[in-house]
Amino acid sequence: MSKTNRKQTFLGGAAVLAVATALVKVIGAIYKIPLNRLLGTKGFGYFNTAYDIYAVLLMVSMTGLPVAMSRMISEARALGRTRQIRQIYRVSLVVFLIIGLAGAGGMAILCKQLAALMSQKESWFAILCLSPAVLFICLVSADRGYFQGQSNMVPTSVSQILEALCKLVIGLAAAWFFKKQTGSMVYAAGGAILGVTVGTLVAMLYTTFKRRRAMAELDAESCGDETVLPRKATAKQLLGIAIPITLGAAGMQLIIAVDAAVYMARLKGAAGFASAQADEMKGIYNFCQTIFNMPCAFITPLTVSVIPAITEQLTRRANRSAKTVAESAIRVTSLIAMPCSIGLIVLAEPIMALLGGYSGAQLALAAKLMRILGACVFINSLVLIVTAILQAHNFVYLPVLNLAIGGIVKVIVNFVLVGNRSINIVGAPLGTLICYLLISSLDVFALRRVLRNPPAVLRNLYRSAIAALVMGAAAFGVDRLLSAAGFGAAIRAAGSILAAVVVYAVMVLIMKVITADDCKLLPKGDKIAKILKIS
Repeated sequence: MSKTNRKQTFLGGAAVLAVATALVKVIGAIYKIPLNRLLGTKGFGYFNTAYDIYAVLLMVSMTGLPVAMSRMISEARALGRTRQIRQIYRVSLVVFLIIGLAGAGGMAILCKQLAALMSQKESWFAILCLSPAVLFICLVSADRGYFQGQSNMVPTSVSQILEALCKLVIGLAAAWFFKKQTGSMVYAAGGAILGVTVGTLVAMLYTTFKRRRAMAELDAESCGDETVLPRKATAKQLLGIAIPITLGAAGMQLIIAVDAAVYMARLKGAAGFASAQADEMKGIYNFCQTIFNMPCAFITPLTVSVIPAITEQLTRRANRSAKTVAESAIRVTSLIAMPCSIGLIVLAEPIMALLGGYSGAQLALAAKLMRILGACVFINSLVLIVTAILQAHNFVYLPVLNLAIGGIVKVIVNFVLVGNRSINIVGAPLGTLICYLLISSLDVFALRRVLRNPPAVLRNLYRSAIAALVMGAAAFGVDRLLSAAGFGAAIRAAGSILAAVVVYAVMVLIMKVITADDCKLLPKGDKIAKILKIS
């Protein structure tokens, strides 16, 4: 295989993406803290309004289509159909261009109307500055889908880091410049969002360069007599995979939006809270949701890597190898998500005191919400990986149906529980927990029903569960000791987390959570297995 089109092992690719995700998260935090101070509450609101509109179009371009591309390219690659890979890319690029041009043009032309629709008329300049990013990110997504289909996650990872760095440096510099020159937060917010646009442009230039080199090497490998599917057939197959995945992502965003409207209406209505009290509860809950989303972000690299890995094995009719990859993905998901869940449940109070700055009644509420959402972390992670496994087996509609059922139940549960004054906002994360429990149960049931030789789920979870529970007990004990000694939230959280990391690492080795099969999916996995004495 050519150097540019080189593959990584399944877990190697996931590790590359996970490192990139961690760096992007750190850069994002560094970016937003000074930006919030620079723009103030109003300016930051304009920035977020523009980004909320962009996020909808981002979801369309970065969910279904890249997954469909990676799956189809992986299949073509396994069959040695290099000309078909180029055909898939060309057809995909046309679809991405249509979405990108429509989205960018719509945001630019209708920037003032969109700002009014979002009830923030002054955010129009930020929306205008962000509009080209829609086109750039669509082109980037096409290239990412191409590389991911060949299990090469480096271009995706590097482009994400470049995008984040440009957002940080150029966004802060432009915000400062516009604020100094105009004194207007309207233009300062536009300057800040310009960093996002430039970041996507730089990412596009990078992935375009890498993809062109890869395409040239791919052409050298192609066979002249290879049969290529017509564009119409290729487009039909691409959209047949992409549309249900995109609908699923859009459905979840819609459910979240409806859910927020429902629980706020119930807090102010049936529960009888004043508007200021309801807004305070919502603010605390939203912050807890931010913490909840952080561990789940590290499961996405696994889902991106597992789809082409399983597809390749299925195309080669290596069903046993496909099952091995799926079970490894489940084990690694549990290895990451289980301690995060237990940790957030056990250390909810010191974590929320440290990160949220809460105290008194606010801290008590934040800790209660965080414990419930902490339990959701693992269940949501399981939903993500099982959904990816189903998609890799071409069952793309089942996860969407299960998501719709869970979402409807979530809204109903929240309506009932939040309207009870004694439960109030706590009903929102309880609805989320019930929702994910239902979806995960339906997904696992579907996995067992539709696959001839389905991967074992529960059998690959219990070892990490035991390790995480022992870790949680150790963390809880250390936290209680430090609290009794009079230490503050920072020392309690740091000491407890350090103890948790050490205990969990030891328990992972004792319980043999990672198997020899998992190690083989890592670069130099045999050596790692020998060092860790995994057989």
